[in-house]
Amino acid sequence: MADYKEFLDSINRDAYHAGEYQWEEDGYTVTRTYHYSPPGCHSSCGLLYYVKDGKVEFVEGDPLDPCANGRLCMRCLNRVEAINHPDRLKYPMKRAGERGENKWERITWDEAYDIVERETRKVWEEYGPESILCTKGTARGTVWQLHYFFQAAFKTANVAHIGFTGYACYLPRTCGCIAPMGDFPIVDASQAHPDRYIADEFRPPEVLVVWGNEPLASNADGYIGHWLVQCVQMGSKIISIDPRLTWWGARAEFWLPVRPGTDAALACAWLNIIINEDLYDHEFVEKWTTGFDVIKEHVQEWTAERAAEICQIPVEDVIGSARLFASGNSSAIQWGLAFDQNMSAMALNLAAVDLMAICGNIDTPGGWLLVHNAYNVSRGSDNGVKWVDPEAAKKKATMHYVFNTDGEDFIHQAASEAVLHCMETGEPYPIKMWYAQSTNELACAAMDAPRLYKALKDIPFIAYADPFLTPTAVALADVVMPVAMSCERNSARSWWTPVRTLSKVTSYYEAKSDEEIIVELGRRLNPDAFPWETAEDFVNWFLTPQAGLASFGTKASANNQLDQKRFSEEFPFAGDLEGLQKAGGHAYDKFNATYRKYEKGMLRPDGEPGFATPTGRIELSPFTFKVWGLTPWPYFKEPPTGPVTSPGMFKEYPLILTCGGRSFEFFHSEDRQEPTMREFHQWPLLTVHPNDAERYGIRDGEWVWVESDRGRFRQVAYVCEKVKEGVVHAEHAWWYPEQKAEAPYFFGTFDSNVNNLTRAYEAGEGGVGSAIKNGICKIYPYREGDEMPYQVVADRDSWNEIIPGSDPYEVY
Repeated sequence: MADYKEFLDSINRDAYHAGEYQWEEDGYTVTRTYHYSPPGCHSSCGLLYYVKDGKVEFVEGDPLDPCANGRLCMRCLNRVEAINHPDRLKYPMKRAGERGENKWERITWDEAYDIVERETRKVWEEYGPESILCTKGTARGTVWQLHYFFQAAFKTANVAHIGFTGYACYLPRTCGCIAPMGDFPIVDASQAHPDRYIADEFRPPEVLVVWGNEPLASNADGYIGHWLVQCVQMGSKIISIDPRLTWWGARAEFWLPVRPGTDAALACAWLNIIINEDLYDHEFVEKWTTGFDVIKEHVQEWTAERAAEICQIPVEDVIGSARLFASGNSSAIQWGLAFDQNMSAMALNLAAVDLMAICGNIDTPGGWLLVHNAYNVSRGSDNGVKWVDPEAAKKKATMHYVFNTDGEDFIHQAASEAVLHCMETGEPYPIKMWYAQSTNELACAAMDAPRLYKALKDIPFIAYADPFLTPTAVALADVVMPVAMSCERNSARSWWTPVRTLSKVTSYYEAKSDEEIIVELGRRLNPDAFPWETAEDFVNWFLTPQAGLASFGTKASANNQLDQKRFSEEFPFAGDLEGLQKAGGHAYDKFNATYRKYEKGMLRPDGEPGFATPTGRIELSPFTFKVWGLTPWPYFKEPPTGPVTSPGMFKEYPLILTCGGRSFEFFHSEDRQEPTMREFHQWPLLTVHPNDAERYGIRDGEWVWVESDRGRFRQVAYVCEKVKEGVVHAEHAWWYPEQKAEAPYFFGTFDSNVNNLTRAYEAGEGGVGSAIKNGICKIYPYREGDEMPYQVVADRDSWNEIIPGSDPYEVY
């Protein structure tokens, strides 16, 4: 598709029923719509569902969709197996035996709602709403819906990913760029233009830095990885910064396999080189930024030689890559979880903003595009806070409230470390109820999964909603409710552009959509906050001019009154989900397609030129960081364990352990039930360099133990040079639906779980960021008859004994 116009001209538009939303074809009803979770990644691609007799029989990419142009990853192409899978939850159920026995009794939806309502009101009366914890999974298809639901229905401010230390997924990036810039950036790959790559102003990045992620496999937040492949076909040069050799690294001008957790040292060195070699954009820095002298002073110690030694990469690559980045008329950083799962998380994110800003690549073609949710169709993650009980709001489990840390609380969610402290100690109050929707904490998000399992077992009531019966549900739930999949719900998304819709084309037994559960259960718990009769009414509320008053992600976001005015005037489908569905399912907002919005007065509420920051400029050393109690310039902090911080321990555990790299078959803990996916990817893989494999007696394709002072897990050795010597990479979120569900097995979720080794409470400055991607370990072959982790964790309950109240957070 290197020639986009040629591609467009090649499409038989009649064959694909251009202008139609739904049609009959060869006995099938075909619907043009978008996929979003569950299950699915953070993006939503245009597809065609082929339905016969109420059943999805076939899925095809829609070439008339300008977002994905008919391209689908294997997860979307294999939706049929997921949608029709016999192991899906079919009916609401309540626990019939002890927790973990996997004994269930079928109940009605009304009975399920009765149970949840009764237990909720019981906690309200006896303890207060703050003793209710609510958790959603990583699926972006439920951000605005579930946050409103949790806050408005349960009246609690304690909404959190429990066990997920340091808010270490996306939130550090949102806060780390909102503070210095006032808005969120994405790499410009023409996605804001309906005519995409042939848009008049668009130019692909001259230099594309793919840093700490694999966009082809992950399709990260609001992004589709193949957009960047098209940019490479159009001439973009690649710099890959990743401990693993990915598709990008194999094609890169520079592959920089930094020691995991040292990214911030490299970023500081790049700033040093670009500033001291006078490679920065003087005009942009002088006119549109502030704090340049502060940054210049604080990066002087970060020479290329120092960074090269810390990162364990050649010094000439540090210098050459920095010069290449600064040389492009348009350069862009595609960032990933490595920016969040890092002890220097906020500093690293600030460094990325500073690099982009001093090179003048903000809101330019092929640079970083500043984006808002299209037409400001936006209900932020704190959009239900007005319904939170006032006393419960004061008691939100934050680092400040529970641990007395310094700085203003700047995050709308509760802190997982603070919540865990409440669960384990009952101080400053106990957690008496957990409501979880579309999440699988034990298999995926929980850093120190054994510890979280032990803490959750003591919560008196747990309700769980999901498409499948997961290890977390079997181990802990008292009532489970079946959630509908993407093709079984009517919904909409706006993150970031265009506004897109989901259309219901089928149903599965008694499964209900997230929106249906929210409206029905919400009306029972707090009818004033849930005036809608149907799920579609709820979505239409999202699509109305009243939306957008709370920005996405963080309280630092500006309340953009200009967007609100535009939304009312320009969005043709306000409050009209059905109309937008039938019009093709998408609507592009020209705001996001406009470059250099800061020159045009489009970013500030007062309509003046500049950025939505206190100074109106990009603050290279942000004033807001000071208010938050954060260091207002880039710096590097070593991981808590490793060759520098714990040399004695490193002798016993001499390998750097990184984890979490995405695969094409799975999204986090999803899709493990699907035969096709398991045919391609049968077991969890531990990537080991050939020299390390020989040194430790590891053979390719055989099971291997990975062990630290925290415990161990096993995965299958994948011996290759995709990692350098001294580093191993483990896959995350594995469980085995084909194995025994009941205790102590829990589908084998502890046996291959890298989070047996990662630690709660190891958070970076401000309680943000974590060391999950940069631990240490040793490896050795698995032998038949070895004791399995489930026997220790779930059977004997004796792994990683924690004394309640002895939280090591202050040490770090």
